[in-house]
Amino acid sequence: MAGASAPKRQDTRKFFENLSGAGKSIAVLTSGGDAQGMNAAVRAVVRMGIYVGAKVYFIHEGYQGMVDGGDNIKEAKWESVSSMLQVGGTVIGSARCKDFRTHEGRLKAAHNLVQRDITNLCVIGGDGSLTGANLFREEWSSLLEELLQQGLIDGEATQRNSELHIVGMVGSIDNDFCGTDMTIGTDSALHRIIEVVDAIMTTAQSHQRTFVLEVMGRHCGYLALVSALACGADWVFIPEMPPEDGWEDNMCQKLSEIRSRGSRLNIIIVAEGATDRQGQHITSDFVKDLVVCRLGFDTRVTILGHVQRGGTPSAFDRILASRMGVEAVLALLEASANTPACVVSLVGNQAVRLPLMECVQMTQEVQKAMDEKKFDEAVRLRGRYLICYSSFNVAVMNVGAPAAGMNAAVRSAVRVGITEGHKMFAVNDGFEGFYKGQIKEIKWGDVGGWTGQGGSLLGTKRTLPGKHLDKIAEQMRIHNINALLVVGGFEAYVGLLELAAARDKYEEFCVPMVMVPSTVSNNIPGSDLSIGSDTALNAITDTCDRIKQSASGTKRRVFIIETMGGYCGYLATVGGLAAGADTVYIYEEPFDIRDLQANVEHLTEKMKTSIQRGLVLRNENCNENFTTDFIYQLYSEEGRGVFDCRKNILGHMQQGGAPSPFDRNFGTKIAAKAMQWITRTLKESYKGGRVFANSEDTACLLGMRRRTLVFQPVAQLRDETDFVHRIPKEQWWLKLRPLMKILAKYKTSYDVSDSGQLEHVTRVRPKDSNTSTAI
Repeated sequence: MAGASAPKRQDTRKFFENLSGAGKSIAVLTSGGDAQGMNAAVRAVVRMGIYVGAKVYFIHEGYQGMVDGGDNIKEAKWESVSSMLQVGGTVIGSARCKDFRTHEGRLKAAHNLVQRDITNLCVIGGDGSLTGANLFREEWSSLLEELLQQGLIDGEATQRNSELHIVGMVGSIDNDFCGTDMTIGTDSALHRIIEVVDAIMTTAQSHQRTFVLEVMGRHCGYLALVSALACGADWVFIPEMPPEDGWEDNMCQKLSEIRSRGSRLNIIIVAEGATDRQGQHITSDFVKDLVVCRLGFDTRVTILGHVQRGGTPSAFDRILASRMGVEAVLALLEASANTPACVVSLVGNQAVRLPLMECVQMTQEVQKAMDEKKFDEAVRLRGRYLICYSSFNVAVMNVGAPAAGMNAAVRSAVRVGITEGHKMFAVNDGFEGFYKGQIKEIKWGDVGGWTGQGGSLLGTKRTLPGKHLDKIAEQMRIHNINALLVVGGFEAYVGLLELAAARDKYEEFCVPMVMVPSTVSNNIPGSDLSIGSDTALNAITDTCDRIKQSASGTKRRVFIIETMGGYCGYLATVGGLAAGADTVYIYEEPFDIRDLQANVEHLTEKMKTSIQRGLVLRNENCNENFTTDFIYQLYSEEGRGVFDCRKNILGHMQQGGAPSPFDRNFGTKIAAKAMQWITRTLKESYKGGRVFANSEDTACLLGMRRRTLVFQPVAQLRDETDFVHRIPKEQWWLKLRPLMKILAKYKTSYDVSDSGQLEHVTRVRPKDSNTSTAI
């Protein structure tokens, strides 16, 4: 996996205006199996390439198109990639190419590129596609020499095209490439799986059935493991971790115990490449027959197959692919003769560049370890997603507005807490329920089936504890609460500050307390991401897709859409990036009537092209005077005769619905890590027969910061907070604003000082980045 071994750049700020693409040609191709989000990556490469002044070419049908040449290699225009953001698969085509594996095929491909002066190649595909690209680069000089000797090119063309630069982006639903946390298409494939599992669970419960689901993953169990985590499956089989001998008895015993506790269904997930310790294939039919024979349960098999590759890309994949596409162009512009072919990827929430062949080599080592039955080595090489997990009373509660994924976090906390020997208590209705004594013990079976349910099953309110500290302290004393886990939004953060500040007066609050951020607004200081925001983004993106589609038969129409978020513009900005918005208005970036006029003029110019529709997003509190109605009326008046307008206020639909796979997984992982911290802190603070913890670092917020999950004392986050507007003073996503504007064809300045830097792949993560748990 990626390490941070690269030296920091000396300049603290660096703008891409210094990286001109003038005189350069960039070609983009998709190869191997298709994956949702590939089109978003292609779109970003094309628009960023054109923006910096380069010529950009499509290579249709992957390497086969490069070998065949002709109309397969076409120059791309800005409008060429319009309306492809929401389309699954790859619109420029992909094909397995035997010709490119031969020297003659690569010679033809080189000739076709030299004819168009293409010396920068962006390859979107899996490890096979990227390995082929690297071999092509290594042979480039000798291929040019051969073409020169055959008289197919002249000396000037040889000189002009002497260097070939390659940047890869990994498009694979299996997430089987070492060096990146997520590959393009994985999150969308999880969406397809979870949609099916959620649907199957209702029919399984009706008939008390067991369902065996087979998902893709011939050599990698990511989809199986994370979907099992996200839906609360009872058993999972993956290639990297074959079950111990005697697994048949263990599995049947576990399924029988689950039924005896009152459950009406069982879910078993099998990766298509699962085997036992002897290398014998474990098929879904074998598992079904085993359950029927041993337990007599009514059992069905569902094989998802290629449905996992299909459908529209998720918001996460669109944003990931867009960020990676822009990063790929920056990497090509900065490349030199000594720069190795690299892969742009995501580690945590940060873009990084890794040497392509180091990633490929480690990916191949995983398969080698599995072939040699060195499964512990395979797990270690695969990285973070496979790392698995005295009695105290621990309370868990939800505070603030409901957010999808809260229930997954509570389920995870309860089950990890019970596993670690604690007695878990549920507090209903937030701090209001706390001071009223709405507290009861919650057991393992009580949280069954919670993962896929939206909202807050515990109940949640915005009430702060400040006016009821004495009653809350009394309830903590009555129930002997030794630690507190709060899952919630800004009110949870303020509430934890109030409890920590009252420790001098109330000894009951001198216990470990940790908050897990969960709010659709993503406005919590100390964390780049919050549980619930991904589901809200998908709701916004889906709605925008439908609204844009409604205008497909009506030309020259602009939609004004209002999003939630309070004063935080995260949903509007990142939703705009995922939906391909033309303009996004937010509180953090002040605007005036001149900006509104410029935006209208920009859309007027756009209507003269073949793209005759517009999308404008407005954060609900971006400006008290320039309301959604005002902007709608202004656009309607100023655009009269050129375009007409419609408006839509999305409202609370952004808070509702089943949580996305990302929020289920993130909620599960972050709550498990919070419980592990609670256990560790309880042991450290248990002295003289009681728990006493009153230092700053025992009241923490657990947040995602760049690459890692970090525990931060809430008292230290106070200075980072704008309490009036309920937002952090510094917000990472504001750096995505220029990217969104560039893709909408606005001239702007883009700070690339925080862009990915070439690093080496390291095999062991720092301990604090050990963020995944399999439950």
